[in-house]
Amino acid sequence: MIGKPLDHVDGRLKVTGEAPYTADVPIENLTYGVIFQSAIASGKIIQIDTTAAAVAPGVIDIITYQQTPSLVKIPFFGPPQPQSTEKDHNIYYDGQHLGIVIAQTLEEAQTAAYQIKIIYEETIPTATTAHTEIFEPESVFFGMMPAKITRGNLESAKAQADVVVAQVYTTPMEHHNPLEPSATIAMWEGDNLTLYETTQGVSATQGRIASVLNIPQENVRVISKYLGGAFGCKALLRSHTILAAIAARQVKRPVKVVLTRSQMYTACGHRSETQQQLTLGATKEGKLTLINHIGTSLTSLFDDFVEPVGAATTIMYACPNLEIKYRLARINTATPTFMRGPGEATGMFALESAMDELAYTLNIDPIELRLINHADIEPHKGLPWSTKSLKECYQKGAEIFGWLQRNPVPRSMRDHHFLIGWGMASATFPTNIQTASVKVKIFATGEVKVQSGTQDIGTGTYTVMTQVAAEVLGLPVQFELGDTNLPKAPITGNSITVASVSPAVHKAAIAARDKIIKMAIADPNSLLYGLQAEDITVESGQIFLKQDPSKRDSYTDILCRHGLESLEVTEESSLNPENKQYAKHSFGAIFVEVAVDELLGEIKVRRCVGVYDAGRILNFKTARSQVIGGITWGIGMALMEKTVMDANQGRIVGANLSDYLIPVHADIPNMEVQFIEEHDPYVNALGTKSLGELPIVGVAAAISNAVYHATGKRIRDLPITPDKLL
Repeated sequence: MIGKPLDHVDGRLKVTGEAPYTADVPIENLTYGVIFQSAIASGKIIQIDTTAAAVAPGVIDIITYQQTPSLVKIPFFGPPQPQSTEKDHNIYYDGQHLGIVIAQTLEEAQTAAYQIKIIYEETIPTATTAHTEIFEPESVFFGMMPAKITRGNLESAKAQADVVVAQVYTTPMEHHNPLEPSATIAMWEGDNLTLYETTQGVSATQGRIASVLNIPQENVRVISKYLGGAFGCKALLRSHTILAAIAARQVKRPVKVVLTRSQMYTACGHRSETQQQLTLGATKEGKLTLINHIGTSLTSLFDDFVEPVGAATTIMYACPNLEIKYRLARINTATPTFMRGPGEATGMFALESAMDELAYTLNIDPIELRLINHADIEPHKGLPWSTKSLKECYQKGAEIFGWLQRNPVPRSMRDHHFLIGWGMASATFPTNIQTASVKVKIFATGEVKVQSGTQDIGTGTYTVMTQVAAEVLGLPVQFELGDTNLPKAPITGNSITVASVSPAVHKAAIAARDKIIKMAIADPNSLLYGLQAEDITVESGQIFLKQDPSKRDSYTDILCRHGLESLEVTEESSLNPENKQYAKHSFGAIFVEVAVDELLGEIKVRRCVGVYDAGRILNFKTARSQVIGGITWGIGMALMEKTVMDANQGRIVGANLSDYLIPVHADIPNMEVQFIEEHDPYVNALGTKSLGELPIVGVAAAISNAVYHATGKRIRDLPITPDKLL
């Protein structure tokens, strides 16, 4: 079963509309909540007048920020800060949540929300770095990374360099735009809160909401069975969830809150705008002597969220002298958050573009330059890689793409009035692992349930976990997830789920199978009585002797003879003791062909080849879909995506899918996706590594490099739009 390209086990439910997403869950006696927000980006609230709204038809109650914990300074990790009794009347950004209207119907709640009158004392917002101080933070990613990384000596390295490439690369603010907007249904039964929630981490949400509301964690149940995309914007607790929970407790009825598309632009985070100063020094033979990567990103007035653009730079190439430094600027915006490939997607645009510039400067093939500087061991800590097949990715990708036929001279390849360009880039993402728990329940009826409080954000967790369990147990399996009543598992983000949860599924399934086998060989009424466990295997619900399949028994018969309705086993995955002795990353190489209309500057991606080293692939079909989705996002990042903020008002312009451009089918070519066969024994027992975030990484750089090859114009500011080429 493992590795087979099976269809999504939940696919039929989704395409027929039977899969109950958060906002679809039928709840009796339901009320509807509508969030009302700040209409300015900077200033203070003088008065909120709810008089007219309170008497509007259907209105049950109105709750403002004055009756809640802080809706702005929600700590992402760790215990919440003690709440001050004095309420914060400051407006920090446009769209800041100020309260909620609860009514009998959605339309009545919306109508009442429009009738709320808010008087402000408005001040001039800061929307760009032009009028704000740039500072160096103490740490990155909530303390998970240092704010400055160095090795070697940059000054001496400059003297060794025959060539230096120093450029500035910029990326814009971007938004996640999942198909399903964020939503919450909150309901109380006495002191117990149940949340149907659009979350990437049911356990994380349970802990955070319990802390914010100051109630025991065991009094909170969070359920998220299906998620219509997330990509980071549903990874953390958001203020609409807090408001829904408080509102439901206040009105003593369930409350549903569904954010509008425009609210998704201000309430769920975004990818920060970045400016990256990148300097590469090299010998004339192409050997890197120095890398200096300085990343500046924009954060809110009250949080230090850094886009870690140097994360991949630290480990990507064998360079003895390196410095990574981060800087921040505060503006009137909501706090940025994780977005697919956080740090790597933005940082590798700069690094891989700079490597292409260096290749042209030295007249060395871009692949050859990367091979010259290939890191045979992890260059910063000096650890061996758990596995690394990046060279094979380059070779396989180049063969499929036909890279050797490329004329490297810019503007040398044409198709009528189209300029043709070929570009490539590397990709990498760390393999992160956390412990996860899984319960296997085998029933005498023949039914098997495998349970874990993980999540499926649309990527195939239901399917691959089913495959892992079914292979071990030798019979059909129903995998259940998305509920804090199930064994605890980590958040689905940072490419962590398969590497963390599948080993726990494997371990629990083996334990359950072995327990059944032990029952059989100890049972005089079984044909397997007295045999050795290692000589027995399972298939199609049957347990039998490998050398003589006629000696067999079944799960159902064994349990029935023992008078058991079911058998349960719970196991927790554990980290390999050798885990810390290896550097664990997935890698890849991406090749693209673009056609640029010489007269109009329009860019079309014609061909795309991606080859990836991502450990053991549990399901080729779902893995390929992950890659296609990531590359598609990378095409959008390169050519289309940009959130525009009005520099005068601090307000997002065009907070909708009409103005925020993303790729459609006509923008995407057929893609060739290949995986290098690997088994990583140091990551986990199954040999799986990270994949979900990996395919977006490097795509923007590969397209940028192809555009340069086609046109001779180097665009260092994303997205690459026609006006920048004309």
